[in-house]
Amino acid sequence: MLDLPTFLTFYTAVLALQLAPGPDMVLLLSRGVGQGRRTAVLTAIGMTLLAALVQLPLLALGVTSLLQASPLAFDLLRWSGAAYLVWLGAKLLIGSFGSHELKRKASQPISDGAALRQGMINNLTNPKAMVFMLAFLPQFVDPTSNWSVTAQLLFLGAVQKLSGFFVLGGVALGTGTIGDWLARRPGLIAWQERFAGIIMVGLGLRLALGGDASAMRR
Repeated sequence: MLDLPTFLTFYTAVLALQLAPGPDMVLLLSRGVGQGRRTAVLTAIGMTLLAALVQLPLLALGVTSLLQASPLAFDLLRWSGAAYLVWLGAKLLIGSFGSHELKRKASQPISDGAALRQGMINNLTNPKAMVFMLAFLPQFVDPTSNWSVTAQLLFLGAVQKLSGFFVLGGVALGTGTIGDWLARRPGLIAWQERFAGIIMVGLGLRLALGGDASAMRR
């Protein structure tokens, strides 16, 4: 399985991106203001834990099948993923110089089941979420490990989703306070995006230049 330095690299990148205010966070702020913390927390559960039940098995089985069918294709996936991370980081860096006004509006109450379902659908129907996982997680897979590729992907994906739940859940619980605090500090949002962008670009370049994630262990 992952050694500690590689895991810390993985989790630093995950956390940096999750802490940068994005569409999911803005949606939760809106839900919290318009419908209360309970609805916002349930939406966060749908976005992360419930969506993971669909995404992680598909991702793990798909990547495992790719590795078994063609190691070269697996290497190409890693290279493509590294390029995607560089592109994503550059996009965050460029976007950090734009407007960062948080717009929140109240809306009609919804049921608990609808909050869970809508959060899950919001994540599952966002192709960027699955593309990011497909580009990001395989970078940290070691085909020579005692752990199977499937087990490694499920572990990494679970860590990513659990971390996302705690980050978004914290945002949901502190909706009013966090939303008002961020709204008064657009510069902080910009620097969060810049930090996340630097992490993504640096990680992508390191993986590309090193050839694979194992290079980070040297």
